[in-house]
Amino acid sequence: MAVSHQVGASNGVLALKTLRYLIPLGVFAVIAVFLALGLKLNPREVPSPFIGKSAPAFELPRLLAAGEHIGTGAMHGRVWLLNVWASWCLACRSEHPLLNELAAADAVAIVGLNYKDAPADARQWLERLGNPYGAIAVDAAGEVGIDWGVYGVPETFVIDREGVIRYKHIGPIDRQALEQTILPLVRDLRG
Repeated sequence: MAVSHQVGASNGVLALKTLRYLIPLGVFAVIAVFLALGLKLNPREVPSPFIGKSAPAFELPRLLAAGEHIGTGAMHGRVWLLNVWASWCLACRSEHPLLNELAAADAVAIVGLNYKDAPADARQWLERLGNPYGAIAVDAAGEVGIDWGVYGVPETFVIDREGVIRYKHIGPIDRQALEQTILPLVRDLRG
């Protein structure tokens, strides 16, 4: 009886020693799987809780029309883009020529949301680089950006005729995103 008890105890000690090495190995394997899956994700495709929901309403002063306001209500019944930008944003500069092309082609109405920017700097930036926007709302405090779930600038939203957000693009728009995602969606929404 004493011998079988000793064998059982030594098996238990051996099992504990083995578990001591297997548990960290198992934790490492789980972390490695999550990291591998994360590397396959596109950082520009951050899921937005606003997709498929009504765009948060705003009414803000216009940058280039003193005393006037622009808001989501003015765009009801139209498919449009809200482009969040700032003069201090280097990435905004890279997408700006495409926005100018889009405006020149009259492909879709573009409303700018000038985010946490000095109005004089924003006006000067538009004078130098061109103005693709039908209207520009001034979000000096960034409160509307927060309401829309803006992570940083630039960001662009596609809004349908009923005021529902259908797509969110994080970062500067490039030709591929414009031609393969944004413009086809705009055409579909116009039906």
